[in-house]
Amino acid sequence: MSEAETKNEPWMNRRVLVVGAGTMGGGIAQVAAQARIQTILSDADPASLERGLNAIGSRWERLAASGNRNPEESAEFASFLRSGTLADAATADLIIEAIVEKREVKSALFAELASIAGPSAIFASNTSSISISALGTASGRPDRFVGMHFFNPVPVLPLVEIVRGLETSDQSLATSVAFVTAIGKTPIVVDDAPGFVANRVLLPMINEAIFTLQDGIAARQSIDDVFKLGMSHPMGPLALADLIGLDVCLDILETLHHDFGEDKYRPAPLLRRMVDAGKLGRKSGEGFYTY
Repeated sequence: MSEAETKNEPWMNRRVLVVGAGTMGGGIAQVAAQARIQTILSDADPASLERGLNAIGSRWERLAASGNRNPEESAEFASFLRSGTLADAATADLIIEAIVEKREVKSALFAELASIAGPSAIFASNTSSISISALGTASGRPDRFVGMHFFNPVPVLPLVEIVRGLETSDQSLATSVAFVTAIGKTPIVVDDAPGFVANRVLLPMINEAIFTLQDGIAARQSIDDVFKLGMSHPMGPLALADLIGLDVCLDILETLHHDFGEDKYRPAPLLRRMVDAGKLGRKSGEGFYTY
């Protein structure tokens, strides 16, 4: 048995359902399948599901073409991934939600999943900032509910924030940490608070960079270069906002502003205008930069 198989042996006979086939859900499904875990990817929109599966296949082909993986491995990974629906929650051991960053939409999904999933299944949300305790309550199984915050691009970045809600059990937390370790990621456990650690710190920085651009202090590239050249960041905050998605940045800031009630989290008007104009960053082809 290989080192990777030894590490994920407890998960080799378990099944994971990922709900949401966008950038994050597709990335999560990819790394789970690469860990040789039976993985099902679903999406309410059949076209989105097809795009997500095709994107995963293309990434595996590029890995093989680059020599980082051999073609036989890529074919093996594909054997651990299939498309599915919410009905597959009935046989899933772990269900990871990766849909739009809206509390009401996520809560409705988990309430529906609770009527399908088996009693031992663990629910996880890939939310960037929404209360895990609130989502756990909506699911009707708060003891078996965790936050599992992956970072974009999922196949590349090693961190996963494991967020413990007020009622998350020790066993659910331990199982979630074991899963994240099995797929080759580094779990860091944090308590449930708006934005957790990463986005509570990161989004105010991005927001202030947008205010700086809005106020005409410096051009977009100059702002980003200050962070790259002066602070050794791999990319500047405006380029990072484009990568995250300006709509996602706005959703997170609105959550922080609402939950903390402090104006330091108030979204920059420029950010709101860009989202209203459909300039969402890389995924729309235009944000602070053109792609």
